[in-house]
Amino acid sequence: MSGKQKTLVMLTGIALAAGLTSPAFGFGAAHSPAPATAATRSGMSVVEWNRELITILGDPKAQPATVQPTRSFALLQAAEYDAVMSITRSGPAYVFAVSAPRGARADAAADQAAHDVLVALYPAQRAGVDRRLSSQLSAIPDGPDKQSGMTVGAAVARRLISLRSHDGSSAKPPRFRPGDKAGDYRPTPPDFPAPVFTNWGSVKPFVLTSGHQFRPAAPPAVSSAAYATALNEVKSLGSKTSTTRTPDQMAAAKFWAATPVWNVWNQIAQNLVTSRNASLDQAVKVFARLDLSLADTAIAMYDAKYAYRVWRPVTAIRLGGTHYNPHIVGDPHWTPLLTTAPDPSYPSAHAALSQAAATTLTGFYGARHHLAVTSKGTTRTYAGFQDAATEAWLSRTWSGQHTWIDNRAGRQLGTQVAEFVAGRL
Repeated sequence: MSGKQKTLVMLTGIALAAGLTSPAFGFGAAHSPAPATAATRSGMSVVEWNRELITILGDPKAQPATVQPTRSFALLQAAEYDAVMSITRSGPAYVFAVSAPRGARADAAADQAAHDVLVALYPAQRAGVDRRLSSQLSAIPDGPDKQSGMTVGAAVARRLISLRSHDGSSAKPPRFRPGDKAGDYRPTPPDFPAPVFTNWGSVKPFVLTSGHQFRPAAPPAVSSAAYATALNEVKSLGSKTSTTRTPDQMAAAKFWAATPVWNVWNQIAQNLVTSRNASLDQAVKVFARLDLSLADTAIAMYDAKYAYRVWRPVTAIRLGGTHYNPHIVGDPHWTPLLTTAPDPSYPSAHAALSQAAATTLTGFYGARHHLAVTSKGTTRTYAGFQDAATEAWLSRTWSGQHTWIDNRAGRQLGTQVAEFVAGRL
């Protein structure tokens, strides 16, 4: 029996042992469709729970710094999705479907699942999460259908949290040991912080088979002409005192750095679901595919970052005087526009995550869609999802964070992950 066959057998056994009604992704599920009205109720509750999570994560003490926030978004949205699909059966389950009596309220199921996931992840935030649940459920008429929906949501959340309890996300990251050869990553100025997500690439993905499934090819050597061209571009455009960067490029660089990029794309999805008056079914599908893609892209991205451990532009430029590349003139005092993030350079996080989000949302809404995106009081407009994603990754060169080599690899990775997730959900 192959490894893949063994995995499927194990998943099926787990599902049967837990009393579930379908194996992973819901293939082979047999259930009479719920009334159409169950799939046409408003998706605004999904938006509100997504906002609740962003609010919780606004507190830097909400969870350990070693836990990547995209995991929480994936758990929240997967639970809501499977809770609704258990009732409407309008799409394949993400992991499993539970038994639901006819007439069970899908909106109550989504609310209860969201609540229970957030309480499990952030027990100190229970009071606020309880208030949110009470507010959401108050709009649903009391009765057995509401209670049945809540029971479904609770069961889904409980089983999903249990399934992910040993995914490696709570493991203590190994101490990072910087290299001393040309191209080796090392902590960056001004504070030289130690990397945080050194082990995140080994966390169990939500949909991918492994973190290295789509690992990009090795980047060009730092001694190559291609690397010199890429680094010299950052040296010119990304300097704190750049004379070649335009005012709009500076504005874009600061815009995309002001808020965690996964928050920005979730807020874009919030606006889309709200403006389109999306149904509950539509809303859970958009957010589940978006956040599962972002979570797995983060895992794949960190896998690649720590597989290659490429130094950041600020290090490469300041050490240019060591003559590791004859086409690079060093500047020991060079400073990027924005402080460098504490992890290796290849591939770019903004490129990977933004491309995954743009690919996902394009699949739902089409390539051309006017966007007005607001971050920290500043609004920028785009003609489509790809335009926003492209500016996101270009902004990392304008801010002195990444070369086009990093960005190109990130774009490829984000596309591959998002397409893989879309093919399975």
